[in-house]
Amino acid sequence: MRLFTSNKPVIAMIHVRALPGTPAARLRLSEIERAALAEAKTYRSCGVHGLMLENMHDTPYLRGEVGPEIVSAMAIIGRAVKVASGLPCGVQILAGANLEAMAVARAAGLDFIRAEGFAFAHVADEGLIQSSAAKLLRYRKQIGADRVQVWADVKKKHSSHAITADIDIGATAEAVEFMRGDAVIVTGSVTGDAPQLGDITDTKRHCRLPVYLGSGVTAENLATFYGAADGFIVGSYFKIGGRWPNAVDPKRVKRFMAAHAKLSH
Repeated sequence: MRLFTSNKPVIAMIHVRALPGTPAARLRLSEIERAALAEAKTYRSCGVHGLMLENMHDTPYLRGEVGPEIVSAMAIIGRAVKVASGLPCGVQILAGANLEAMAVARAAGLDFIRAEGFAFAHVADEGLIQSSAAKLLRYRKQIGADRVQVWADVKKKHSSHAITADIDIGATAEAVEFMRGDAVIVTGSVTGDAPQLGDITDTKRHCRLPVYLGSGVTAENLATFYGAADGFIVGSYFKIGGRWPNAVDPKRVKRFMAAHAKLSH
């Protein structure tokens, strides 16, 4: 199912403030929702094509699951953002809480989730993240969420891939397609780092799914990646000073979207 009318869509990240029960939590849920809605409004006014919510401030992250307090909060915020923006919206719940993200998407009417550890396994800060494809897609079927797409990271950032060193990124992407994923996401090694062009090319060569870039794309390097990718997930660049914890900088968003528009014509 096609989510975007725009060619090579730009999806902007909303890094939801620390949620109730997490170490850095300071705000009431209504305040967290209000901040997310303000970011959504800014992004929409600047012309982005979609939004994605992520509980990035919930450090340190739990591994592979989160509690009901996180699921319920993200569903409330996600629904508010979806209704207010009218844009295609996705969600990621760190770290590797893919079933919970699917539950949020179903309840909030979101369009896709970003999944860690969909195919193969890797070692993240939180420990071993194992393949979730079988459980995730069965759960999606059970809750009637077939319309919610799964976008899977391949050779994900902030992770060690030594245990799959003999499986390259192209073969990993091929496995995502075989396991019925809907898109793949290619990143650099850490947040804010751009992917390698060779990784994008290898991914495209081995699977027919859309390939999104999930880190390090800027207005300045967009032309380098535009022809190789099918879309762009942008977080750090859209923030003041190019740092993900900061507030959204409308000037940076407009600069990026202007560069995108120029390449689109």
